[in-house]
Amino acid sequence: MKSNFNKFPIIAIQKHTCIAGWENIAEEIKKNSPEIIAIECYPGVFLNEIMASVQELLTPELIIDTSKAMKPEDEIAAMVQQYVTDDPVFGYITPLELEDYFDSSKIAAFQKQIDNSQGRIAVIGPGATLVSAQPGLSLYADMPRWEIQMRFRKNTACNLGRTNYTDSFAYQYKHAYFVDWRVCDRYKKRVLKKCHFVLDTTLPQQPKMISADALFEAFQQIITQPFRVVPFFDPGPWGGQWLKEVCDLDRNVTNYAWGFDCVPEENSLLLGFGDQVIETPSINLVFFQPEALLGKKVYNGFGDEFPIRFDFLDTMEGGNLSLQVHPLKEYIKEKFGMTYTQDESYYMLEAKDNAFVYLGLKENTDPDAMMKDLAAAQNDNIPFDAEKYVQKWPVRKHNHFSIPAGTIHCSGADSVVLEISATPYIFTFKLWDWGRMGLDGKPRPISLEHGKNVIQWNRDTSWTQKNILNLTEPIAEGEGWREERTGLDACSFIETRRHWFTQKVLHHTEGVVNVLNLVEGSEVIIESPNNSFEPYVIHYAETFIVPAHIGAYTITPYGESTGKECATIKATVRTEMIANKVLK
Repeated sequence: MKSNFNKFPIIAIQKHTCIAGWENIAEEIKKNSPEIIAIECYPGVFLNEIMASVQELLTPELIIDTSKAMKPEDEIAAMVQQYVTDDPVFGYITPLELEDYFDSSKIAAFQKQIDNSQGRIAVIGPGATLVSAQPGLSLYADMPRWEIQMRFRKNTACNLGRTNYTDSFAYQYKHAYFVDWRVCDRYKKRVLKKCHFVLDTTLPQQPKMISADALFEAFQQIITQPFRVVPFFDPGPWGGQWLKEVCDLDRNVTNYAWGFDCVPEENSLLLGFGDQVIETPSINLVFFQPEALLGKKVYNGFGDEFPIRFDFLDTMEGGNLSLQVHPLKEYIKEKFGMTYTQDESYYMLEAKDNAFVYLGLKENTDPDAMMKDLAAAQNDNIPFDAEKYVQKWPVRKHNHFSIPAGTIHCSGADSVVLEISATPYIFTFKLWDWGRMGLDGKPRPISLEHGKNVIQWNRDTSWTQKNILNLTEPIAEGEGWREERTGLDACSFIETRRHWFTQKVLHHTEGVVNVLNLVEGSEVIIESPNNSFEPYVIHYAETFIVPAHIGAYTITPYGESTGKECATIKATVRTEMIANKVLK
């Protein structure tokens, strides 16, 4: 099967140029003749590469490594421990600022050393603009979160203020999610606009640089057009084979469990400047163009967070996901510091005849008996009889199941789920993992205590069937199209609409960001009724974002799909529900 799925969607930027290679970057820096150069670095950036290149090509009198101005590592570890916690999976969102990591006396000593130096000085690392105070030239070296995770797995990156290169990936990721990324994102939002240049060192020894003005003008362009983020894929103990074929992935990898095609916190954007491409974290667009991207009401409700997530769960020829539940909004706020929770849904993109989901409890389930059996499975390796307690439902392609927080659930083998959810994405309380090991050969963490505290025991078979099972109702229709409301339950802040169409269909953002996926058909074309953006082609299973700013747009079957029936699933935010779902 030929795949048309675009794994590297490049957004062509209409102005500005990109400088590639350390030699050319050094020459550009020299043109500005700065005495003090600050290179602010996001955690995960390879500092040694930058320092070596600066030393060789700029020959500064002095290079200051910002880690030398930080507090001792054991003091930093103690400072962050209440947010990292001892839980194997979960921490608490930190309120710390980058300044909290630094020793003011060490900064003063370095600034005195800078004042007494005669030649060029380079200050490099997280907090470079803090240590250097007023640099003549400042650069920001950014890093997408997915690449940081890859570096954790290779033991080539550590946490902020730490040298824990060989700690487990789970610990490093938790540390980064609850602490490092929160601290450094806050600081980035304060300083990036003050920087002169932006460095992309995602590919080792292949640096690219653009002016900060170029980056912000690129963001201004992107919010006027549909776009895609760069997807990433990951294997898992239950993973399948569908993503390999549809997304043209490495056939030598055992499986792919997850495909993240719209998780802007961790995805990136590829910006094309002529024949050069810059990679930047897609969350930057949310930070610096929040209202135009999200819409005023969504921005007022969620701040600069992208509230909708689309991802794939591939169990085709694989296994069941873990039996799991997500926290209620009050619980996630109290325990983890999050302002809203992981309400989600399963859209069945593909399903074999034997496919199923576990969803909701069986009638008259005894909570104590179920938790006792789950504890026995965890502690005594006695297999848990899921079908004794949890309702199992057959599924078909294009079914859509709502999964509000507190509802026990699990996608079964031999299906592909397009998961449409609220953005908090790591708050899964695993209850039973079918007695198997993770890919590292170790059991995956089980969270029975958290699970017991949030399971809604009234959500039994009859409740599930009435309130969350394949909710579909017709909304409107016309010549060559029909629109349905699907999926998310009445209490979710996400609204999902499915359009079936054989000809052009008019959509409108109504001032709210739209996230769509082509769930049926080979390809479609997205166009502006007033030609305000260039036509944009989308292929089967690709997720794309339409900024709130755009307003009207059309979707039409295209190429091989011309004249054939296609379908999109569209997620938006029910703005009237925000106040009930977000805890400030």
